[in-house]
Amino acid sequence: MAIGLSEEHEALRESVTGWAERNIRPEVVRAAVAAGDGERPAFWSALADQGLLGLHLPEEYGGSGYGLLEAAVAVEALGEKAAPGPYVPTVLAAATILASDGKARAELLPGLADGTLTGAVALGAALTGTRDDAGTLTVTGVAETVLGGALADVLVLPVDTGRDEEEWVALDASAVTVTPVASLDLTRGVARVEPAGVTVPAGRVLDGLTGAAVRDLAAIVLGAEAAGVAAWCVRAAAEYAKVRVQFGRPIGQFQGVKHKAARMLVALEQARATVWDATRAAAEAAAGEGNGAAAAAYTAAIAGVVAPDAAVQCAKDAIQIFGGIGYTFEHDAHLYYRRALTLRALLGPSSEWAERVAGLALSGVSREMEIELPEESAALREEIRAEIAQIAALEGKEQKRALAGAGFVMPHLPRPWGRDAKPLEQVLILQELKAARVKPPQMIIGAWVVPSIVAYGTPEQQERFLPPTLSGEMIWCQLFSEPGAGSDLASLQMKAEKVEGGWRLNGQKIWTSVAHVAEWGICIARNSSEGSKHEGITYFIVDMKAPGVTVRPLTEMTGENLFNEVFLDDVFVPDELVVGEVGQGWKVARNTLSNERVSLSAGSGGTGASVPDLLGLAGRLGRELSSAERQEVARVVCEGHSISALGMRVTLKQLTGAEPGADASVRKLLSTSHAQHVSECAVGLLGTAAVVAADMKLGDAGYWNRAVLATRAMTIYGGTTEVQLNIIGERMLGLPRDPEPGR
Repeated sequence: MAIGLSEEHEALRESVTGWAERNIRPEVVRAAVAAGDGERPAFWSALADQGLLGLHLPEEYGGSGYGLLEAAVAVEALGEKAAPGPYVPTVLAAATILASDGKARAELLPGLADGTLTGAVALGAALTGTRDDAGTLTVTGVAETVLGGALADVLVLPVDTGRDEEEWVALDASAVTVTPVASLDLTRGVARVEPAGVTVPAGRVLDGLTGAAVRDLAAIVLGAEAAGVAAWCVRAAAEYAKVRVQFGRPIGQFQGVKHKAARMLVALEQARATVWDATRAAAEAAAGEGNGAAAAAYTAAIAGVVAPDAAVQCAKDAIQIFGGIGYTFEHDAHLYYRRALTLRALLGPSSEWAERVAGLALSGVSREMEIELPEESAALREEIRAEIAQIAALEGKEQKRALAGAGFVMPHLPRPWGRDAKPLEQVLILQELKAARVKPPQMIIGAWVVPSIVAYGTPEQQERFLPPTLSGEMIWCQLFSEPGAGSDLASLQMKAEKVEGGWRLNGQKIWTSVAHVAEWGICIARNSSEGSKHEGITYFIVDMKAPGVTVRPLTEMTGENLFNEVFLDDVFVPDELVVGEVGQGWKVARNTLSNERVSLSAGSGGTGASVPDLLGLAGRLGRELSSAERQEVARVVCEGHSISALGMRVTLKQLTGAEPGADASVRKLLSTSHAQHVSECAVGLLGTAAVVAADMKLGDAGYWNRAVLATRAMTIYGGTTEVQLNIIGERMLGLPRDPEPGR
């Protein structure tokens, strides 16, 4: 997946990538390394002819009439090719001038769009300006490192005129002294720009432009290129890990390498998601929608933290995976590492962006992820709203039963248990339930059971178990894990012996949530030892009050008793409570596990450890946070926002009928550890107060101490982090599966 999600964005990306493969071949990049940054690349005219310089500019200025998101799609694609030359500096300069008021837009943007002009923006310069009695501005000083400055025709520069806000000007390169500076990025130069008493022509003062706005635009444009850099690193490293053999195996089969590559993909998808949402927020602010400028600043700052760091980390990890060859000058890895380091340096330290994130978040700025649904959904929304209004008038069990009967509890399921709802209808139902303040039943483990019984259960099983489960009146537990079969669930040993009219189950299950109150349990047991370990497993429904069932609570580190160990001694299960075919229970269990992992990744798992909770604590401390504390808060806020953005991207992909791809897997992995990070940050803020017992009755300290203990389970019981990394490495990156034991 890339920054853009829609079919149009995918088509644009494919077009740009195809063009780049023809015009920016490896020998072109290497030629740029040898030649330095003395002239425009040979492909410049062709690049302009493709319209890629003006994607984000209005048609009245010679552009294509799209926006920053389309520009980000192209920037990312060309970033994957380490495109040399002034493309990105020119795109950023055009975006900056467009954000201003005045004559400069009409004068300069057409040339920047058609490639007759190139541009550059000085980020973090130290220029000063004075005005004479007539108001004419004269600029002097030095901008030490301007990306693309040596090839720029137009230089966008900040000027300190003694006002509260710096002013910005657009000067012709011919009016200033430009001195190329040896660049860390060997394919794209930087320059020293010195306007020595230059008078700014009329119309070249970029009114209405602020330094914060320019840096936000830079975070988006340079962040998009950082995503492209990271994308190359992930793809190239994974491809190499598939074929490089050491110790008799491809190195991608070793978990150390596989997990490193998977973490790289996680960082890449976070970068893409945060840059993507920053472009959306910027467009909403320009249109006067959403939270306006505050949300745009908030999302840009998060992109400024996440994307450059992702590029640097992915480049470092790629070099590590490539090993010795990756450290050579002949290999391209160092070119991407150099560019990643340069992008981060130009944007400024991550700590400064994090400080901005913390300041905005602590002052109450947030970002609501709202889905814009098509107009044709209005009629369907009215139907759903009317139906929910009738249900909202009911109370208690009657309301829950009505929700279940109408298919609103799990609407994606086939009728009569759901509504056969496509993603659009599912979103509408969630929105209307929330608007009507109608809460669906809490099914807990039942939410994992229902889809399996719908898919594999008999009509009798469905009629008996589904209605009370969907209404929240039937409590379930899951009898899967055993002392010797946790993540490796197929190694289970519980025996199922065929007897007249049913089966006898013998064995032990462990880590069984709510077994002490459950009425029924889903259980997998081994009916045969022949074949592979995934064969000979059968899926049963067990009456938790049946003779031979013994439940013993397990005290968790919190001191609470949610988990249990369950012993089954000659427990009889009738034939009619076998789900699916005998010996094919692994297939049914896979269905249950997939639903379990989706559910667990959807929130904080009931711990209450969320970013709003953390920010609430910070507000109650009655003191200013230290710099280190603000950095930690920002880290957690950025992670939470990236998870939300990934979730939005998954939903939008599903609305179009497409597979969610890496976004879903990455979000699932990040969600399991997010509550841990939130609670750890909170306990750190509490300082010495965090020595009290983990008891929610003891105020903030007790609440968060309980959370920091309880969340340790999050990265275990929903599919351990290590297993999830294996899944990402193998399914998303195509790395070799772990070898079978003994091979």
